[in-house]
Order: sequence, then structure tokens, then C-alpha cells
Amino acid sequence: MSHDAWAEAPSRSTARMGRPPLTERRKAATRLEIAREAVRLFTTNGVGGTSAEEIAAAAGISARTLWRYFPSKESCVLPLLTGGIEVTRRCLRSWRPDEGVAELLDAMRASAGELAADRTALLNLVRLTGGEPGLRAVWLEAHREAEPVFAAALAQRAGMSSPDLAITVQAAMINTALRTAVEHYAFHTDPAAAEEAGLLEAMVNQALLAAARGFSH
Repeated sequence: MSHDAWAEAPSRSTARMGRPPLTERRKAATRLEIAREAVRLFTTNGVGGTSAEEIAAAAGISARTLWRYFPSKESCVLPLLTGGIEVTRRCLRSWRPDEGVAELLDAMRASAGELAADRTALLNLVRLTGGEPGLRAVWLEAHREAEPVFAAALAQRAGMSSPDLAITVQAAMINTALRTAVEHYAFHTDPAAAEEAGLLEAMVNQALLAAARGFSH
């Protein structure tokens, strides 16, 4: 996925409707269903024990269709990762210069419900990245590509045409804080145990506040 895939470049019809065309929504829904089934099969059978054909069958499509959407079976999980990154991008773009970190955190908490349906699948995926190098590479690549998107949003907030070094560093800190918080939660909680309400959000808040404070003197 290129940086352009994250940029806002709607067609004229999309701009008029305020949402993607029906065909694009269907494609996005198909990609997300593939991702869900891929994680389910990877969790049950492992990446090595799961074929692309099995993922396609579980998603109700042909293997040929799956390969049109994704270049590898590991990359099938990408739509589960990009949702949270997109929510963060929107929150950063709407974060006004006169607002502090608390307001940004409030906006992110308010948007968390958009990701609730795939929360368990995402956490299972992140847990898998601890022992599956191919999935780890997809996870890290998703965050690498998110970083310039976050930087662009922060630059807009600062009234800049492009990110300077300080903005770039801030974007990197936000990106790393988000990734580290989700990993910490996933790796230190039992997937079989009942989830403690609000704990993941609290860890994300704690990580972002730590990033905002920077280094102590």
C-alpha cells in the first residue's frame, strides 16, 4: 500500500455523496471479510497450516479473486490493521491547534467504537505477530506507511504545507506509542480470559501521554 492510498483523493461522485461509491464499499467489505477469515484460520491452524485457497473458501470467493486483492496470504490481514490507523488520522486532522493532548485522547476514545466489531480479531492478529515473521512484517509495514500520513495531519494542524523535522518526530512518537500500547496489551493478556473493559484504551492513553511528555531531564 502506498502513501497515496491513505491520502484523501476522492472522485467527484464520491465528494458529492460524502462516501465511497457502492462498488468501492463492496470491495472494502470483501477485503475486510477476507482479513477476518484469514486471522481466524491463522489463529486456529497457524500461518504455515493455512493456504490461500482455504482463506478464499472461508470468505466465499475464489482463490483467483483473493489474489486480485492481496499479493500474499499474510497480506490478507492488512484491512484489520488499517482501520485503527485511519481513525487516528481522522482524529489528528480534526485536532485543533488550540486543543491539548486531552482533547485528542477524548476524540480517539469517542471513535473507538468504530473498531469494536473487529477488536478480538485484531488482538489475535497482533498476538500472532509475536511468532509469525510474515505477519510481523505486515504489521510493521502498516505502521511504517501510517507515519507520513500522521505527519501530514499534524503539519496541517500547525498550518504548514509539509512536515518539518519536529512534526515528523511527533508523528513517529504517536505511531510508536499506538503500536507499542496495542502490542503490550495483546502480549500481556490471556485471549481466553474475559477482557477488562477500558484497559486497552487506558494503555493507549498512557502511551500517548508518555510520548507527549517526551524525555525527562
